[in-house]
Amino acid sequence: MQFVSRQKKLLPNSQTELYGQCLQFYGQPPLENIALSEFETFAVERLKLLKTVENLGVSYVKLSEQYKKKLDQEFKNLNFPYRADADDRKSQSGPSEIEKRRKDHISHFILRLAYCQTEDLRRWFIQQEVDLFRYRFSSLSSKQKLEFLHKNNLQYDAISVEEKKALQDKLVNSSYAVSGITVEDQDFYKVPFQDALDLVRTRKVYLKAGYVYIPHQDIVTIVLNDFRTRLSKALALTARSLPAVHSDERLQPLLNHLSHAYVGQDYSIQKNVGKISLEQIDSLSGKSFPLCMRQLHQALRENHHLRHGGRMQYGLFLKGIGLSLEQALQFWRSEFIRGKVDADKFDKAYAYSIRHMFGKEGKRTDYTPYSCMKVILSNPPSQGDHHGCPFRHSDPELLKQKLQFYKVSPSGISQILELVKGMHYQLACQKYFELTHNIEDITFSLNHPNQYFVESQKVLGGGKDIKREMDTTQRLQEKSGRGSTAAREAAAAANVSQHLAEMTEELDSFFQDA
Repeated sequence: MQFVSRQKKLLPNSQTELYGQCLQFYGQPPLENIALSEFETFAVERLKLLKTVENLGVSYVKLSEQYKKKLDQEFKNLNFPYRADADDRKSQSGPSEIEKRRKDHISHFILRLAYCQTEDLRRWFIQQEVDLFRYRFSSLSSKQKLEFLHKNNLQYDAISVEEKKALQDKLVNSSYAVSGITVEDQDFYKVPFQDALDLVRTRKVYLKAGYVYIPHQDIVTIVLNDFRTRLSKALALTARSLPAVHSDERLQPLLNHLSHAYVGQDYSIQKNVGKISLEQIDSLSGKSFPLCMRQLHQALRENHHLRHGGRMQYGLFLKGIGLSLEQALQFWRSEFIRGKVDADKFDKAYAYSIRHMFGKEGKRTDYTPYSCMKVILSNPPSQGDHHGCPFRHSDPELLKQKLQFYKVSPSGISQILELVKGMHYQLACQKYFELTHNIEDITFSLNHPNQYFVESQKVLGGGKDIKREMDTTQRLQEKSGRGSTAAREAAAAANVSQHLAEMTEELDSFFQDA
């Protein structure tokens, strides 16, 4: 089937009607054809928006001024509709408002396809979309909210002035932030109590004869419940249709990878080779490794062995921070022969997989380090394994003991465990970074173990610790007559800051790898 982009054509009347409002329940799927490149771009940019919503929801009070300011900026950066009063005049520096709403509509349905596959993915997607909807609905004026309700068949009746006067004392006493003066100035809606269970549970509304009386400012709770219910049902229906979608060989790999998508920097060996020496790994593991890699390093030192999943996760991480193939072979061999594996067995049974990891064997694929999403969602560890994400795969009590062993404060442990309980695993790792580096609020969103390492080195001095230790190694090598090697390592160390500056996000890197 030929995909044809209509982005530059005039939008038909049906689309103009569909995008007449800046907010919708996404009840009608898009019917137009789009180019695969546009499909990819829309999906990645909405995923970035939802990741921002998740991060801000934990870092700030939802709908606070800081929260709205930062989310506004992300809407502008990614060209999503964020102003309810915007018209459709073509912007000189970007797409029109109708084009932004079209992007919002299509990208939502693309991510539905990707995030309907498992219960965990559905739960995460629903939560972020509901938070996004709350932010956008709260920005509507009272008139726009009423128009939205009527358009989506939410015909809640406003009570009469006489009934409002008769119930005034009850409404004031039971409704949050409502006084006698404001009762007269705003509408109250009579709604079946089962449509407002959240408000009933928190005792924020007046309940009488099976109906609740909701002030206009709280109607968002009803709308959010309706939106959540509709989206949950829609994802269940979408999951049933997946076999038909997966029959398209162009879409299947994109959708399968979107739920694991890491859209940031590709931490490959080509950019970081020569960055560290084997002597540094022990010290770096304690101060700059994320918890997942720290526990792998500790298990390797204690057991002198890691199973395949651990070797892949840790080996690719070490490759990403700068270990060359020769260093990797030396590192793994020296550790394994301290256990039950002799040098001959290592060369026969394990050396091949390490060379394969660096693209020197088999299909010659130069593998890249695992992102947080891949570590969290792929290949969960079993008995005797040490790979995976400690925040996702560890028992909470064992995680608590591990954090205590690493001298995380009791209050910090409580914050991390609360994030883990809410299934915010990457944010829990982000909090671990803040606590172990004595930082109040980091300015980046953590999505990759190698990003953790790079940011840690920036905090600790922009790689100065690495350079200092490398200088010591170089002096020893010069004494043993290997001056040329030391010179190359010194040149590599001098370029560390340049490499860091080059590490900007590339949105298409994930799809190119796929």
